[in-house]
Amino acid sequence: MKMSLATKLHDDELALLHRLRGERRTRRPPRPSDLSFGAQVADFVAAMMGSWPFIIVQSILLVAWMVLNVAAWVQHWDPYPFILLNLALSFQAAYAAPFIMMSQNRQAAIDRAAATHDYDVNTKAELEIELLHQKLDLLRETQVAELIGLVRRLEEKLDAHKE
Repeated sequence: MKMSLATKLHDDELALLHRLRGERRTRRPPRPSDLSFGAQVADFVAAMMGSWPFIIVQSILLVAWMVLNVAAWVQHWDPYPFILLNLALSFQAAYAAPFIMMSQNRQAAIDRAAATHDYDVNTKAELEIELLHQKLDLLRETQVAELIGLVRRLEEKLDAHKE
């Protein structure tokens, strides 16, 4: 009448649950000190260039550059089409793009690892809940079997008492 819990979960599910329980203690998030110098520089550049202070300072410098060249308060070093300014901005973009891409690629790898971890946690929770359901079902079946046995004994005693 008793059922084994191991027979309800498949062997591969039990192995997966055992592996996930073991990984819980060994998984550690990466620390910033573990990053290479290049990764730290890429993160710094991406964080700095994606901030409001950078946008505000760059906007002020661009406006100052254009005003000084148009108003001719200072000798025209970059007349109207602002070819030198375009060259400087192109140079900045050419160097900023690889830094930002490196930082984004590293962040994408971190996000993939976090998604895998979330999936593992959800799988483990599902298997643990399934085990709990099986234990509750087994307990309920055992108690129902005991109650049926008690009812039968009471019926036998009642039948014996009537005779």
